[in-house]
Amino acid sequence: MKSPTPSFTRDARASTVHLPPGHWATVLDALCAHFAAISRAQWLDRIERGRVLDGQGGAITPQTPYRAGLRIHYYREVADEPVIPFGETVLHVDEHLVVADKPHFLPVTPAGGFVEQTLLRRLVLRLGNPALVPLHRIDRLTAGLVLFSASPASRAAYQALFRERRIDKRYEALAPALPGLVFPHLRRSRIVAGEPFFRMREAAGEANSETRIEVIEQGAGDWRYALFPRTGRKHQLRLHMAALGAPISGDPLYPALAEPAADDHLRPLKLLAKELAFVDPLSGQPRHFASALTL
Repeated sequence: MKSPTPSFTRDARASTVHLPPGHWATVLDALCAHFAAISRAQWLDRIERGRVLDGQGGAITPQTPYRAGLRIHYYREVADEPVIPFGETVLHVDEHLVVADKPHFLPVTPAGGFVEQTLLRRLVLRLGNPALVPLHRIDRLTAGLVLFSASPASRAAYQALFRERRIDKRYEALAPALPGLVFPHLRRSRIVAGEPFFRMREAAGEANSETRIEVIEQGAGDWRYALFPRTGRKHQLRLHMAALGAPISGDPLYPALAEPAADDHLRPLKLLAKELAFVDPLSGQPRHFASALTL
């Protein structure tokens, strides 16, 4: 009797892609077409070093035949990836949810020049759960709470909280004083892609973003604000505060783009995802999480 094939568990450090429909002869050809930013020479080098695997965990070769939907595991590699010298804190873990307190400068997911130095990769390795998926994102420069789904079985229920706006989010920010504004203030505007590609801008038209702004503390310099985003547009809080004439302290993008420079760890963006509250879609019980970080 033939022995059953042992199950393969994906390395938590590996990324996965299901090959799209096409007419390529080999997996290599499909990968080169799907990831245009990675050269054929780079893929060949990874393949030769056993860094590209099939769905059963076997190393592919340059001649491995292409098949639509084939699951491929590969290791993203970034030369000279900078180390983020700040640690995350895990505030809560259960079979469905993980809640982490992210430090400034740490990306949530792999992107650009960061692969290993991301909150997702750190948590996958720390908790031994490759099924972790972030339920929302905050900017790399923003600190504070991030929720992760720990189980595919319950993921859709928690994703719906964000999609249907059934989760209350409270941020804190330090920014210049706005003595001429009446608080609480509601900022509604239309946010669209800007220039360069990683910036956003406000434009004429129907509003697609909304933030309630309150004052927590009026100091001699910056004021401390509480920000309650109703929507989750990219850079929404940063853009709304800058548009009001009070850009968040340490912001290199708004209102003006700063010259490219290495991260200044002594001058972080003064924006913190402080609290999250919602009714748990599985238990029906209210849940509340608060960051232990301060600005």
